[in-house]
Amino acid sequence: MNKAITTLLFTLLVLVFASHARCEDNDLAKLFADKKIVGTIILSELNGPKRYVYNERRANRPFVPASTFKILNTLIALETGAVTEKDVIKWDGKDKGLAAWNRDQTLETAFNSSCVWFYQELARRIGTAGYEAYFNRVKYGTGKPTPELTTFWLEGDLKISAVEQVEFLKKVYTEKLPFRHTSYVTLKRIMTVERTPEYAIRAKTGWAQRISPQIGWYVGYVECGGKVWFFATNMDIAKSDDARFRQQITLDALKIKGII
Repeated sequence: MNKAITTLLFTLLVLVFASHARCEDNDLAKLFADKKIVGTIILSELNGPKRYVYNERRANRPFVPASTFKILNTLIALETGAVTEKDVIKWDGKDKGLAAWNRDQTLETAFNSSCVWFYQELARRIGTAGYEAYFNRVKYGTGKPTPELTTFWLEGDLKISAVEQVEFLKKVYTEKLPFRHTSYVTLKRIMTVERTPEYAIRAKTGWAQRISPQIGWYVGYVECGGKVWFFATNMDIAKSDDARFRQQITLDALKIKGII
C-alpha cells in the first residue's frame, strides 16, 4: 500500500472517530449514566455550526410528543380562533387528577400546568381537519392527528424525534411558520420558565404516561449573551421520580457546555 493511500485511510479513520465523538459526547453521556437514565439530548446553536449530541440514534427516533405538542397546539389554537389569550374555559367540577387542573383555566395557566383537559377541549374546537391543514403546512413529525382527536399527541400516531423538535423550535423562534406575529408573542411569553440578568429559558416539558416505556421530554431554547441555543431531551421514565431528570439533565448540560 503506497504512502498516499495510507495517509488517506488514516485521515478517513480520524474523521469517522471524530464524528462519533461528537455524536456520543462524553460529558453529556455521563449525565445520563450517573442517573441511570436511557435517553438522548441535543444542544444546537441557532446561527452557527456548534451542536452537541448524546445518543444520535435515539435523537433521530420519533416518539409521541406528549405535552411538548402544546407549543404547536397553542399556535394552531390561537390562529384558528379556538381560544384567545384572555379566554377562560370553565372547569366542569370533576376531579382531573391534579389540584392545578381542578380549576378554571386560561391559555397561560393550562400551558404552564400541562392541563390535559383544557387542550383536549381546544382539540375538539380545532377538529381533525383543522390539525391536518396545519400539519401539511408545518411538517411537524409524522403529522397524524389519529386515531383519537383528544389523545393523538399522548398515545396516538403523532410522533416526533428530538432532531425534529429542534428544527421545529428554530422555526418558531424565527417565526418562519404560517402564524401571525401576535400568536408567536403570546406563545413565547407563556413559554418563559426562567429569566435572569444573564439568560432566558423558554421551554415545555412532556410526559407520555399512557405508553410503555413512558417517555419524558424537555424541549425549548435559551437566549444568552446575544446567542440562542435550542435543546431537546427525551428519556425513558421507569419510575415517577425519574421525571425530574428531564429538566435537571438539560440544565446541567447547558452549564457543562458553558451556554448558561
